[in-house]
Amino acid sequence: MFRPENAPPEGDLPELHVVFQSGKLVTDMRSTELCLLEGQLTRILGWQVRRRQFIGLWGEKPVFAVEIDERDELDPLQFASGSLYQLLGRVDEQLFAAAGRAAQLLDWERDHQFCGRCGGAMHTDLAERAMRCPPCGTTLYPRIAPCIITLVTRGDELLLARNANFPGPMYSTLAGFIEAGESAEETLRREVREEVGVEVDQLQYFQSQAWPFPNQLMLGFYAEYASGEITPDRTEIADAQWFHYTDLPAIPPASSVAGQLIRHYVASRHP
Repeated sequence: MFRPENAPPEGDLPELHVVFQSGKLVTDMRSTELCLLEGQLTRILGWQVRRRQFIGLWGEKPVFAVEIDERDELDPLQFASGSLYQLLGRVDEQLFAAAGRAAQLLDWERDHQFCGRCGGAMHTDLAERAMRCPPCGTTLYPRIAPCIITLVTRGDELLLARNANFPGPMYSTLAGFIEAGESAEETLRREVREEVGVEVDQLQYFQSQAWPFPNQLMLGFYAEYASGEITPDRTEIADAQWFHYTDLPAIPPASSVAGQLIRHYVASRHP
């Protein structure tokens, strides 16, 4: 079980590493946990650690996000590197959460090496999760981008859309970023209107999920159809349709909040 923490435990405990190289996740194809590597393995192989962030505990073992040098060689018979997306549907939610947290914290440290106010070099604060600029005192914490994600329903039907950037024929729920000054509910209504041209009401919160692509917090909702005809915007949404819960297209995996929204609703229609 993964438990996010900000400070590592005291003592010389065996470490686990979530390893990245050139922005890509390194996985061990011989391990059932894929993205959790024994810390001693990193040392035995001689990988050069360029960045390191403590991210939490796996059981009682401390877990660190580690970025290794781009010149370090990976044995192709044991290791593979690729996008975080490769973990979706292949590992449980706890492993995915650990890998996602690791990716976000390494990206945050990498992208804030210099102060945006005065240009001075930033330093990692060891007392808390922050980057500080000694010359001007600017303090930067990890940034999270809140988003809404919603399943619009009409009785036994689900409104699902195919994003123009989806590589395959998968259909999913609607989503969008919360803009400055908006509430989550206002964003939901606006995004549904902009993307598919319909109005909704009866909003009901479902659950949230950290989504590391790259640093989002997805707030999941249900919403009931109120009025309007489906009109995809054709920019983000290539197609959108009503689907009966017994006849769904390819949908996101259960490890995503979109997949959970859909599956939970389907289960509620035939308990």
